[in-house]
Amino acid sequence: MTFKKSLLPATLLALMVVTCLARKETALSWPRGGSELMGDPVGSAPAQAGAAGAIAGRVTFEGAKPALEPIDMEKDPVCAAKHKSPAYPQDGAVNPNGTLPNVFVYIKAGAENAGSAPPTQPVILDQRGCTYHPHIFGIMVGQELQVVSSDATTHNIHPMPRQNKEWNRSQPPGAAPLTARFTHPEIMIPVKCNQHPWMRAYIGVTTNRFYAVTSSEGTFSIQGVPPGDYTIEAWTATFGTQERHVTVSAGAPATADFTFKKP
Repeated sequence: MTFKKSLLPATLLALMVVTCLARKETALSWPRGGSELMGDPVGSAPAQAGAAGAIAGRVTFEGAKPALEPIDMEKDPVCAAKHKSPAYPQDGAVNPNGTLPNVFVYIKAGAENAGSAPPTQPVILDQRGCTYHPHIFGIMVGQELQVVSSDATTHNIHPMPRQNKEWNRSQPPGAAPLTARFTHPEIMIPVKCNQHPWMRAYIGVTTNRFYAVTSSEGTFSIQGVPPGDYTIEAWTATFGTQERHVTVSAGAPATADFTFKKP
């Protein structure tokens, strides 16, 4: 009987220890913040589900459309064979509905504290039909750029930055993708091909994911923007830039429209 009396307190003590450890493990493994629950790539700790807003708009063109001259690709038969009808420059192009494609729209000010890690997936720049696809695109600082070629001719990729390191590399048919990363934000970096002087692309390097490029309908949408006041800029290769100030509310889009005309 003396043995049973001494055993009972020890058994109860062991049960209490196991229960406390289980409760501690549960508390440590439960998500404790909005960013963890949502997997928020921007890292804005106060954000909760449904708290982010958006910035959307339309970019129109005022006046007579610029007259674009067809591109002469006859010096490279591979390029010429890719186009059954004349190819035209993308810079200065206006959509049939009077809007502008290829406008880079990004948050210029107000998102300085919305830092985020660059995406793990690369941005792909393809050389197809002796033109760059896409013509205008964004990429984050540190994100990988992969340059590939779908053409059976040699290309030369030559980004010409002001804040980042300049490079100039050739890519023969069937070559492996060329890879690069940018270390500083820069709006915009022009890219050319020294083999084909009509080839042009532009890269917007940002420190966050709040950017977009207008579509063939002239519209854009920047999603997941935390509530706040922002300055956004619309950049074009031909018609200059414009700024707008917008206020984003939780769960609601802010509107920012732009109208450009010939300089």
